[in-house]
Amino acid sequence: MTTDTASESPSAGAVPRSRWRRRILWVVGILVALVLAAVLAFTVTPWPGSMVVRFVFDRGAAKTTSALEKHAPQGIASITDQQYRDGDPDALLDVYFPESTTAPLPAVIWTHGGAWISGDKSHYSPYYQLLAERGFTVVSLDYSLGPEHTYPTAVHQLNDAHAYVLANAERLHVDPTRIVLAGDSAGAQLSSQLAALVTDPGYARELDIAPALRPEQLRGVVLNCGIYEVDKMAGGSGIVGWGANQALWAYTGSRDFEDSTAVEQMSTMRHVTAQFPPTYISGGNGDPLTDEQSKPLATELGGLGVEVTTLFYPEDHEPALPHEYQFDLDNEDGERALERTVEFLKAHTAP
Repeated sequence: MTTDTASESPSAGAVPRSRWRRRILWVVGILVALVLAAVLAFTVTPWPGSMVVRFVFDRGAAKTTSALEKHAPQGIASITDQQYRDGDPDALLDVYFPESTTAPLPAVIWTHGGAWISGDKSHYSPYYQLLAERGFTVVSLDYSLGPEHTYPTAVHQLNDAHAYVLANAERLHVDPTRIVLAGDSAGAQLSSQLAALVTDPGYARELDIAPALRPEQLRGVVLNCGIYEVDKMAGGSGIVGWGANQALWAYTGSRDFEDSTAVEQMSTMRHVTAQFPPTYISGGNGDPLTDEQSKPLATELGGLGVEVTTLFYPEDHEPALPHEYQFDLDNEDGERALERTVEFLKAHTAP
């Protein structure tokens, strides 16, 4: 009599449990290694973090520019992608002016923001066209970004851009005796730094730069939502503090912000003098940079006797106005900021 019994040997094609465990452990080990590698990458180089910040900032700028398109005026001519520095692919500028102009116009040279590691001269272009509609030639500048290039590359580039505008003033419809430097966020920091270079020979020597502009050519400065004491940006907590640290690391090339020559030189608050040009400063009540950066600069300049025009808002202003609020022309506060900017420009560039 034969009795059938179940076989204890694995069936054909089955994988033993021990082998499954080894495979699972191998996959988990690879995942852990990848996570550790990513964490390590974020701690030894600014590249991963700065690329995250760049993506977020560029996406926001593109969205704002798209919203501005419906406000773009008619009758504005442009000259685009002008290379202002030989052999430098990052050194490009765009120019906007009224089609009907037959005479040179006062020029607003605008440096875009983006935490020194993002942004493009085409961002916010409808806003520049609106300024051009009011009787100005507006020049929008590109410059090299971190971490691909570090400080002070951008400062030298922007000074060369000013030289290019002066050398090509007739073709670009620019009156070289009526120049205003302008910028937003990191671009406001850069514009304020260039204005300090133009008006303080000692500071220019420290940076080993011969300013392209003469003090009498620089009629004013427009600063929106900027940074003027850079060390106060470092060491912050939360996602905003992390992003600021990544941006500064990428732009300066160092994580030692406390002893950084770049951070000290970038901190315009420490280098402004009584010769600094008349200045327009604005920031939203929902932007922490307003209380930490913009208002202190306004106070410092006013104490030096510099003519300062400000546009700030009460803490309880509604809606709370965020960083770069001035580009939101669907909000009456953005419209107000535009009008105040134009008033300042006209008052300080009159023949």
